Amino acid sequence: MPDYFHGYAVVGLVAVVGVLFVAAAFGAGRLLRPEAPTPEKLLTYECGVDPVGEGWAHTQVRYYVYAFLYVVFAVDSVFLFPWATVFAAPGFGGVTLVEMFVFLGFLAVGLLYAWKKGVLAWT
Repeated sequence: MPDYFHGYAVVGLVAVVGVLFVAAAFGAGRLLRPEAPTPEKLLTYECGVDPVGEGWAHTQVRYYVYAFLYVVFAVDSVFLFPWATVFAAPGFGGVTLVEMFVFLGFLAVGLLYAWKKGVLAWT
């Protein structure tokens, strides 16, 4: 039984040492940094331009929808590369091909749904 918990003890010890290292680094940074707050330093910094007006900006939701669709299809396309390497291995041909067509079918249904809902219309 002690050998079973040895692996967990090592992982726990590494986690504790990591947390202590980060805490020590932040503590040293707090102790060593100069602190001279001025009104200019307390302003919000945005790309080297002084802030003008209020900080609230309106953006359209459709840009987030496009970004979300891109992320979904980009992540799904990542699964195509390992599939291509497994498909080339002997003994995986038919089963892997069917599984990938099912996977691509789900992607096609999602894309068709987004198209029918008008999400892909740029207007």
